[in-house]
Amino acid sequence: MTESLEYSTLLQLIDERSAAFRSAVAAAPSLDAPVPSCPEWTLFDLVQHLGRGQRWWAAIVAAGPAEAPPAKDAAEVPRELEALLAWYAESNELLLSVLREAGPERECWAWWGAGVSPANSWGVARRRVHEVLVHTYDAQLAAGAVQPMPADVAIDGVAEFLDTCNSTPAAWPHEAATIHYHATEGRSWLLALDGTGAWPAPLTDGAAPASASATGTAEQLLLFVWGRLTLSDLKIEGDHQAFEQLIAWEPEE
Repeated sequence: MTESLEYSTLLQLIDERSAAFRSAVAAAPSLDAPVPSCPEWTLFDLVQHLGRGQRWWAAIVAAGPAEAPPAKDAAEVPRELEALLAWYAESNELLLSVLREAGPERECWAWWGAGVSPANSWGVARRRVHEVLVHTYDAQLAAGAVQPMPADVAIDGVAEFLDTCNSTPAAWPHEAATIHYHATEGRSWLLALDGTGAWPAPLTDGAAPASASATGTAEQLLLFVWGRLTLSDLKIEGDHQAFEQLIAWEPEE
């Protein structure tokens, strides 16, 4: 697992990024405004998605170790702006309250259970930081006023994505490859793809060159792996097909 943020910092970031999310929603022209980075979603859909996600993960952490997650809350969500923002704030505080009570090491169900990131409350807190971070970008885009992401948080976001979404024992169905991500802030990551699956790999001196590499700011790399930017937004070297295959890959474990 990569070097990453302390638990208390993660909880603080969930709170801070959620405040930025609410501000973006409040500044938008309408809850019916389209979200360009989430096709077919309105801003209301985005708030509903993120709020329900906070409530679901609160229930998951509260339940502790489990073979399957609890059912998602399907209760009706208010559609008036002030009430919707209050509902989201309540959803967020519910998650934070459960995470504070649990501490960083409480085991729980997680869809990345076979990956590198731990299936515990620390892993959940880290995932929710970056879920809120990227969806704040989505909301700001809908409102027409995108703000820069904190660079250190975006750096951890790239690492977190590799530890969860790009970490699997499912066999890579193509020729073995390595992908190098390089942030202009001075951080780099390597993803190895082969018959054992997809795993973040250490960067070592003297290693063979990567099959392909992507260079950009940490924010650009984070938005790329989350599907908000494309290959054309980054400096790409090497085998473009390796990136295209990774983007299209839906591993079955």
